[in-house]
Amino acid sequence: MTLPIISADERLSQRKGIKGCIFGRSGEGKTSLLWTLNATTTLFMDLEAGDLAVEGWEGDTLRPRTWKECRDFAVFIGGPNPALRDDQPYSQAHFDEVCSRYGDPAGLEKYHTVFIDSITVAGRLCFQWCRGQPEATSDKTGKPDIRGAYGLHGREMIGWLTHLQHTRGKHVWFVGILDEKLDDFNRKVFQPQIDGAKTGLELPGIVDQVITLAAITDANGKLQRAFVCQTLNPWSYPAKDRSRSARHGRSPASRKAYGEGPKPGPTRASAPELPRDRHRGASGAGVDLTLQSQHQLKGAAPCPDSGTTSTPRNPTPTSSRRARLPRCT
Repeated sequence: MTLPIISADERLSQRKGIKGCIFGRSGEGKTSLLWTLNATTTLFMDLEAGDLAVEGWEGDTLRPRTWKECRDFAVFIGGPNPALRDDQPYSQAHFDEVCSRYGDPAGLEKYHTVFIDSITVAGRLCFQWCRGQPEATSDKTGKPDIRGAYGLHGREMIGWLTHLQHTRGKHVWFVGILDEKLDDFNRKVFQPQIDGAKTGLELPGIVDQVITLAAITDANGKLQRAFVCQTLNPWSYPAKDRSRSARHGRSPASRKAYGEGPKPGPTRASAPELPRDRHRGASGAGVDLTLQSQHQLKGAAPCPDSGTTSTPRNPTPTSSRRARLPRCT
């Protein structure tokens, strides 16, 4: 038996899937991004029951109502984890039990993309389940222990996301609500709306892409929906691009989804795949983020030396500097 080393040719020939999250405020148009996906190869996991925006979309839909159904779907589509014991979720025993109820998982091969709307509601279902577990009850007093419930919730959510991340052959996109809050220094901070702090903190380290769908003012002062997909952005939106090739802006597919141009009707089964970038493997997977650059959105001027763009800065006037108080003698 030799060491199972995967050669470069084998790795490049494998079908790869991208896992990502798209966050935005309520009503920003996150669910409408489903219009940009191919209906014949996309499975819509509707947790919010908010599919009115995609009422005419002709793809298949899955509607879990409990956290157990969410876990069953994850192991059914991702397969078993050989590192887990039989009494743990996502183990071989869990996979066999789910297959005995749902049949052969080969029926999911036709789906290349799974669109989950939303991770916010998935977190609520998970927390509701966690509150009924023994870990959420104090051993000393027998009363509910909210700290134990939140601890179990964080472990459950991270385990669910990690298992879906290891589903290499499919693209999995989570949609979530973005909250705007003020920190201790009265500064704006943006956080994903997920129960508990553990999931929101560890989520960027699990998925490949974190994208914020936001209304941003362009160089002409007009608001437009745009994808923010780089960690260093002037709006401090949560973003991450593991491929290091996506740029800020809007895609032609997203313009059609939002009614800016010919809106795709119910018969658009051949709509272009959502999120595609130029960093593609053998599977051609990715995110369609060939968009306007960050500097174009901010109205930056080109640098005469390097040919790149730079954001104009207003130097602090001398009159606005803080005056020094006279020293007491």
